[in-house]
Amino acid sequence: MSTSEIDEAKLEAFMGQAVTDMGAIISAPLMLIGEKLGLYKAMAHAGPLSSEEVAKRSGAAERYVREWLRNQAAGGYVTYDEETDRYTLPDEQALALADEDSPFYILGLYDSIASIYADEDQIVEAFRSGKGMGWHEHDHRLFRGTERFFRPGYRGNLVPEWIPALDGVQDKLERGAKVADVGCGHGASTIIMAEAFPNSEFFGFDYHAASIERAREAASEAGVEDRITFAVASAKDYPGSGYDLVCVFDCLHDMGDPVGASAHVLETLADDGTWMIVEPFANDRVEENFNPVGRVFYGASTVICTPASLSQEVGLALGAQAGQARLTEVLEDGGFTRVRRATETPFNLILEARP
Repeated sequence: MSTSEIDEAKLEAFMGQAVTDMGAIISAPLMLIGEKLGLYKAMAHAGPLSSEEVAKRSGAAERYVREWLRNQAAGGYVTYDEETDRYTLPDEQALALADEDSPFYILGLYDSIASIYADEDQIVEAFRSGKGMGWHEHDHRLFRGTERFFRPGYRGNLVPEWIPALDGVQDKLERGAKVADVGCGHGASTIIMAEAFPNSEFFGFDYHAASIERAREAASEAGVEDRITFAVASAKDYPGSGYDLVCVFDCLHDMGDPVGASAHVLETLADDGTWMIVEPFANDRVEENFNPVGRVFYGASTVICTPASLSQEVGLALGAQAGQARLTEVLEDGGFTRVRRATETPFNLILEARP
């Protein structure tokens, strides 16, 4: 193609976008460094600080801190006052970068991003072969990162918003209900519910033994181990029956046989029980997901979710952007007759399924 056929304005615009992405990518490990060394926390609500002051407050070496601060200022994560040579972490950014209890906290995701780079060779081979890559085969940072990324959203929304949106479920939980959290991972969602509803009994299941071990530790640390039982089990064979509420948080699309899992949930529910399905937010039309949130979820789906499903029996590979219509088909194929969108956030769809 000759240069005369190139639209220079389009090329320039694309190169600008590409350079922006490069800056974000190369800044990702600096985000992890900022978290691990407490640089963001050192700056939170402290007003303008020099690089020397940030270094002293965090215990890090000033010359490295100075370069780190300039990267963060170039990306708009901190502000810079050229007259005083000082940097400020605005309160809004502090919610996302320094407050681990904030529903806006994002740094947990960067552990998951690091795990993807560590798993690159295996993922490339999966692309070539078409075979899957099990959740358990990933770098260990994926498990911690996933829990840390989702936990703030669960803590901010699960009890105050999502459970009240389900028909009659909150009253049951307050009186005392039997609850299964399937695919519970490190148990963040299970523990949040157990803290809020002390009269209820909770059972957390995950096929990944290391995650269940960590979930038990977390429940003990939170002081709710007396009302939670964690066990290694898959979505198609977890034990028990008569559950008033079954939950799956951001994992139905990862399952090889989500229809089979749906059928098993139906078998284990009480006659008037409820299944709450929390999934990544997605519109039903592919092109409606071509936005920043969709880009993140399609990326994670490509290297984590789709390989996980393809590694299992059936390998339906719904992907993280399945959307409500496709998810409803899966639930109905499993035997559920009533499915509705209970509520949503910019990052999650919350569906309610009833027998």
